[in-house]
Parts: sequence; C-alpha cells; structure tokens
Amino acid sequence: MEHLTKESFKNKVFDFEANQEWSFAGDKPCIIDFYADWCNPCKIVAPILENLAEEFQGKLDIYKVDTEKEQELASMFNIRSIPSILFVPKDGKPQMSMGALPKENFVQAIQDVLHVKDQPL
Repeated sequence: MEHLTKESFKNKVFDFEANQEWSFAGDKPCIIDFYADWCNPCKIVAPILENLAEEFQGKLDIYKVDTEKEQELASMFNIRSIPSILFVPKDGKPQMSMGALPKENFVQAIQDVLHVKDQPL
C-alpha cells in the first residue's frame, strides 16, 4: 500500500491544481484511506485494507493519506473525522465513507461503487 503525498496524489488520483472538475488520473479504481497514527479506529481498518490490497491485487489500488502530514489534501476533501475512506471509481464521482468499516462493507463498496465485480481470491 502506497502512502500518497500531495505530488503523488496529483499524479495518481486527481490533479486538483490543474482541473476544476473531477478528473481521475489513475488507470484502475482506488480506495484512499485518510488516517492518522494516533487514531484507534484507523488501526482497525489498516489490516483490512492490507488484506483487500492482496485479494484485489491488479484490480484496484489502495492508498493511504496521513492527515497530519498532508493537511492540504485532508482539507480539500473536508476530512473532519478519521478514518475517512474515499472510494474512487474509474469513471464517475468518488464517494466518501466515514468511520471504520467491516471488511464486508469494503467488499460491497468495491463491487457497487468501484464496479470491480470479481470475487476476491
């Protein structure tokens, strides 16, 4: 799982300095976990996302954004509570989910929002 900085976010997800309208820069759907090291619910989500990254390898990307280090990214998405999980489909608008989700909810969102239909391995 890759940790995004402002620059890598612009290259891999959305160049918000060049575009007003949402325009996804990635080549496959992604999940972005906005977290902080001190956040206990974030620590619950982390191993679930690592597990999903393995199960859906090659079908989607999973990124992490440290809201303490990347405050500009966090404010751009109005992150007020963490974890906040952004589901970014290849086409269409991203959807934000707040709080620690169980794995089943992630799998459901991967199918419904990201349109990755394959069952995990």
